[in-house]
Amino acid sequence: MNKIKSLWLLIYFFSIIKSDYNIENAFPNLSFQDPVGIHHAGDSSNRLFIIEQQGRIKVFENNSATSSSQTFLDIRSIVDQDGGYTEEGLLGLAFHPNYSENGYFYVHYTDHLNGNINYPRNIVARYSVSSNNPNQANLNSEQIILIVEQPYHNHNGGQMEFGPDGYLYISFGDGGSAGDPQGNGQNLSTFLGSIIRIDVDNPSGGLNYGIPSDNPFIDALNARDEIYAYGLRNVWRFSWDLETGLLWAADVGQNEWEEIDIIYSGLNYGWNEMEANHCYPPGSNCNPNNFEPPIYEYELYVDGVCSVTGGYVYRGENLWMLEGKYIYGDWCTGDIWALTYDDNSNQVINTDLLQSGINITSFGTDENNELFFCGNGSIFKITSDLGDLNQDQQINILDIVLLVNLVLENSYDEVGDINNDGILNVLDVIQLLNVILI
Repeated sequence: MNKIKSLWLLIYFFSIIKSDYNIENAFPNLSFQDPVGIHHAGDSSNRLFIIEQQGRIKVFENNSATSSSQTFLDIRSIVDQDGGYTEEGLLGLAFHPNYSENGYFYVHYTDHLNGNINYPRNIVARYSVSSNNPNQANLNSEQIILIVEQPYHNHNGGQMEFGPDGYLYISFGDGGSAGDPQGNGQNLSTFLGSIIRIDVDNPSGGLNYGIPSDNPFIDALNARDEIYAYGLRNVWRFSWDLETGLLWAADVGQNEWEEIDIIYSGLNYGWNEMEANHCYPPGSNCNPNNFEPPIYEYELYVDGVCSVTGGYVYRGENLWMLEGKYIYGDWCTGDIWALTYDDNSNQVINTDLLQSGINITSFGTDENNELFFCGNGSIFKITSDLGDLNQDQQINILDIVLLVNLVLENSYDEVGDINNDGILNVLDVIQLLNVILI
């Protein structure tokens, strides 16, 4: 227990390191129409794929000087959206873990059955890359994996990712309207209000997918075998921490609370009997012990925040001070936060990083686990030069030497003030040395 406390104190110590964060347009020569997703194929090609909500996927080299992108897939002709502000469209993309060999990728989009706006649906489909052009998909290769009928046009979820286990995880919202009028969140007989888990490599039972044998509700009466977790209102984005294997999800709230969850197999996250840690509707009675609580919540409409955009636990190298922290934001204000979580003690520290002013629709990573986010027609990245005294975009022994010299000269450079106490001394040297050693 003492070791756990000591480790948490170390985590806390590094979590309170202050830094000036900025954002910059990661690809200033490129622009996109309603970007809602950032992905890589995991094929060592150093490319990024951007989802445009209307139904296109753009691809380009992951280089800040890149001046053009190509259309990887254009399915605007089969993607349907309702008018005005819409939560419909091309919402998710996932590349098969063996994409380099089989060329398979999966998309999650909405359509209206036979063009009738009164019959909205979510569709998950598989496509293949072209055999002679790695930057273009085979438009005629679509295979429908599953279809989910929607009662309303909002709360479609949309995220898809392959887990460390090789299975495909997909989020679906509660069906829409407001307050979950159909009670889908607590209904195991529907995909709505859940995250499902399927095996796309071993179809069975007349389906275009199989069901993993350890899915939690296989033996439950009147439950869909595909469901992995439920009681979720509208998980727009989820992601795995590559180091711990934890599945992080940001669930968009109704009227009062946004929440961050760690998703575990078979658990019920409360909606629509609870909104985050609070009984829903407000003033009603509920038993919180029946549900898995979020690890963190924030109140809606305080200083303009309105809708959480889930992100990633940072495992890159460029932002060393954010290592192991869950980076996420708010769509309305562009606030970006870093959440430090210890799953042994359930202790949480949430830190304000910056106000970007961007309507953040999604976060994503490249093949080096460096973080990006999108909104307002562009792709952005977070920057900080803390500790990089020689401005070579690396933290190494050369920075230590420069910092020691500054300390000996009794000089000051805010880039070297790791603990933000207004002076440079041996404490800053020790912290920067720890960064290199860790």
